[in-house]
Amino acid sequence: MEVAGWLAQPAVLPWVALTFGLCIGSFLNVVIHRLPKMMQRDWHEQCAELAAQASAAPVPAGRYNLLVPRSACPACGHRISALENIPLASWLALRGKCSACAARIAVRYPVVELLAGLIGAYGAWRFGPSLAALGAMGFGWALLALTVIDLDTQLLPDDITLPLLWAGLAFNLGGTFVPLRTAVIGAIAGYLALWLVFWAFKLSTGKEGMGYGDFKLLAAIGAWLGWQKLPMVILLSSVVGAVVGIALIVFARHGREKPIPFGPYLAAAGLIALFWGDAISRRWLPILG
Repeated sequence: MEVAGWLAQPAVLPWVALTFGLCIGSFLNVVIHRLPKMMQRDWHEQCAELAAQASAAPVPAGRYNLLVPRSACPACGHRISALENIPLASWLALRGKCSACAARIAVRYPVVELLAGLIGAYGAWRFGPSLAALGAMGFGWALLALTVIDLDTQLLPDDITLPLLWAGLAFNLGGTFVPLRTAVIGAIAGYLALWLVFWAFKLSTGKEGMGYGDFKLLAAIGAWLGWQKLPMVILLSSVVGAVVGIALIVFARHGREKPIPFGPYLAAAGLIALFWGDAISRRWLPILG
C-alpha cells in the first residue's frame, strides 16, 4: 500500500493528525509567548525612531523572533533540549517542573498542545483526507493561538488575524467551505457588524467597548464560514461571554470596570460553527420558526 493511501485510511488519518497537532501546539506555545513581546519591541523601536531618542525606549539587544533564541526556562535561563520539548510527554516526564531549577512549568503549555492535537484529529475525522481538513486544522490552530494571546494581553495581533482572513478567502476560491462570493460578503459583514456596535456603544457611553482586533477576527471568521454563519457566531459568543463575564464578577470578584477580552468567545463560537454549525442550524432553526 502506498504511503499516501495508508495515511488516508479513516482509522489512521486522525491519529496522524493528532500527532502533528501536538507538535503544532508546541509551536503555538512559542507564538503565544513571543509574538506579543515581538510586537512590544517593534513598538519601542517605532517610538524611539519617532522621538529620535533611542534611549527613551530602549530595546533589548539581539535577535528575537519565533525561531531565535532557543526556548529557555524563564526562571533560570536553562536551555530546553529536544528531549525536554516533546509535546505532552516531556511535561509529564518532568512532572511539570524545570529539569535545572525545579521551577513550575505552567499547565497551560500541555493544555495548548493537547487542544491543538484534538483540533487536528477532529478536523481529519470530520472532513477526511481533503483540503477542507487542512483548512479546518489551520483555522482552529490560529483561533487557539489568538484565544490565549487575547487572554494574556487583550491583544489580537494583526500578524495572525489578517493572514487568517486572507487564508479564508483563498481556501474558498474553490468553494471549500462556502462559495467565494459568500466568503467575501462574510468578511465585509463580519467587520462592519462589530464596527457598528463599537461606534454605537462609544457614542452612547463615551467609552470603547471592544478593540479593533475583534472586528478583524469576526471578518476572518466570516471569510472562512460565510455571512450566513455570522449571526450564529455572534449569538454564541455573546451568550458565552455574558455568562462567563457574570460568573467572573460574581464568583471571582472581577471588577466591573476591568475589561474582559471578547476574542476568546468569538474564536470558540467560530470553531463551533465550523464543526457543528450545520447540525445546530438543522436542529434549532425549525424550533425557532
